[in-house]
Amino acid sequence: MSATTSSARADVAPDVLGPAARSGFRSDAAADRVMRRVLGVRAVDLRSGEGAHRTFRISVVISALRCLITYVAVPVLVPLLSLSGWVAAPVGLALCLVAAANGVISLRRFWRADHPQRWTYTVFITIVFAILTVATVTELNRIGAMS
Repeated sequence: MSATTSSARADVAPDVLGPAARSGFRSDAAADRVMRRVLGVRAVDLRSGEGAHRTFRISVVISALRCLITYVAVPVLVPLLSLSGWVAAPVGLALCLVAAANGVISLRRFWRADHPQRWTYTVFITIVFAILTVATVTELNRIGAMS
């Protein structure tokens, strides 16, 4: 946006610009306002975009690492090393927690940056959270914490 365009917007009355322009966000739809409230996002921080992508990549790598450990390494190493399920479950639970925390951080950053694909990422991370929930319940059942 050029300097003349931005200064022209500053001269326009706020009621002409609409609610999204007044709030600084791309959209001021009810669903957007609810998500921002749930995530604690109060203002646009365009610098969060880079952090959002980095945190997203970390979250995906941790989820992949958890899957490799839980579904490849543990089934092979447990019988070889005569370890019981009590070793695999805590590792799986810890990795689920780290992946979930990174998912929440990256989701907040996408919304703080007012990223154009924030809803696409929200749907994606919701699916990841569902998978992590199933994995967490499975690990809790493995150690006998849930009946």
